[in-house]
Amino acid sequence: MSMEERIQIRDLDVYAVTDKGDEELKSGSTELSHAALELLVLLDGKSSIAGITQRTKALSAGEIRQTAQLLAQGGYIKQATPEQELNLDFSYFFSDQPAAEPSAAAAERARSEAESGTAALKLNGYYVSIARKSARKIPPASGSGYSVLVVEDDPELQRALKFLLTMEKFLPRVAANRNEILEALSTVPLPDLALLDVGLPDTNGFDVLARMRRHPQLKSIPVIMLTGQAQREDVMRGLAGGADGYITKPFDRDVLLTGIRAVLGLG
Repeated sequence: MSMEERIQIRDLDVYAVTDKGDEELKSGSTELSHAALELLVLLDGKSSIAGITQRTKALSAGEIRQTAQLLAQGGYIKQATPEQELNLDFSYFFSDQPAAEPSAAAAERARSEAESGTAALKLNGYYVSIARKSARKIPPASGSGYSVLVVEDDPELQRALKFLLTMEKFLPRVAANRNEILEALSTVPLPDLALLDVGLPDTNGFDVLARMRRHPQLKSIPVIMLTGQAQREDVMRGLAGGADGYITKPFDRDVLLTGIRAVLGLG
């Protein structure tokens, strides 16, 4: 790419320092401006452009994008690999700030769907969102078996779900609290699906869902709420927050497997 060609810098882009950029930092060369050197330190494969914009006051959002563009054109940084991107700073994930509320448009769509969703839950024990039912088979991230993250704090139910998923050739991961959720969501490859309980000891499933849907690497992971809370308001909250489906407790094994397969496009 010639220096004249512009590189489009997007807010969710994540960059990693190249060998050339690393040498520049080690040598203390004055080839780059002070602002460019500062940005080079921040562009380490762990922060998106938007994240850096929020963290630094020295440069405006426009200056950050322009400087990142010059660094990319000069070969000092390159697009981060998926593994590098997964090292994004998760410290904000469970910050003291409440999770963002869904948009008015999402809430309105959920309101209109919640009636049918609640009725389906009462009838079948599961509901897959009309908007999120996969029409095609989603390939597993690992290239082989499907990994399912089970977020559940009841030890007996956790063991039962792990056993059932293993018997059905899924690859279960389990998490019961904030730290375990963070560890599971920052492990490569990412889970192909999450079964998310609502009532957890140090957070709640709706909050986890909202934060996943705002995270650049986690937002596309299908999520099924696995909960005893199945009133219309609960279904509406989950759908507005981006849940792909709902399964009520106690659940039948075939109901659970039907919901999982529907979301993953497995028939």
